[in-house]
Amino acid sequence: MFVAVLVKPAQKWGKIFNMTKLSVNINKIALLRNARGANYPNVSEMALLCEKYGAEGITVHPRPDERHIRYKDVMDLKPLLSTEFNIEGYPSEKFMDLVLKVKPHQVTLVPDAPDALTSNAGWDCFKHAAFLTEVLEAFCSKGIRTSLFVDTDSKQIEQAAKLGADRVELYTGPYAERFVKNPESAIKPYVHAAATARKNGLSINAGHDLNLHNLHFFQRNIPYVEEVSIGHALVVDALLMGLENSIQSYKNCIK
Repeated sequence: MFVAVLVKPAQKWGKIFNMTKLSVNINKIALLRNARGANYPNVSEMALLCEKYGAEGITVHPRPDERHIRYKDVMDLKPLLSTEFNIEGYPSEKFMDLVLKVKPHQVTLVPDAPDALTSNAGWDCFKHAAFLTEVLEAFCSKGIRTSLFVDTDSKQIEQAAKLGADRVELYTGPYAERFVKNPESAIKPYVHAAATARKNGLSINAGHDLNLHNLHFFQRNIPYVEEVSIGHALVVDALLMGLENSIQSYKNCIK
């Protein structure tokens, strides 16, 4: 009886709040490799080390100029990885061809211009409704889970659900910027956005500028986030503490 009492609540809690997964974005590792024009560090080997050290997913964001992750990297990684594979990018024809060929677990669609330094805004799901509907249907037909990169606007999130997305990835750049001055104010729109997403049947991912200082507070306030995608900060921290310790530190933030 004593054991049953303990197990039952744990199972119930698991249905309410899934454990947040850490997906390591390895773009910065590829950028370091490309700086010398050789294959050192080896991107595939580093991705496998990330998995070994506890990453529950690998994220890549191939851009048209291949300034970090190359399209060939994406092809090479797919048969090697044992965790979840997430490909981010703007759904150009070339990008869509790559994703449909590789068939990752998840594709995260971002509205980046080709020359964008980094992702810095979510989709306008109304303005691009027809385009996104077609793209989402193409990926869905191949069994690829879809996620739309969005801001915290509730109307945009509701529209993302209507377009047929499986998840939204909340753009957390503004949260990270405001967190330094006022954590409570910074998290408030994200709590509301996450509630809107759940109400409309969407699962929730998050990413951009999350780090060891702000990640725990974010996850504590939105414990049902399925996945956080972190690259830049995690790799920078790895320079100071080593890759394994860096990954474990981020995982400790989302326990």
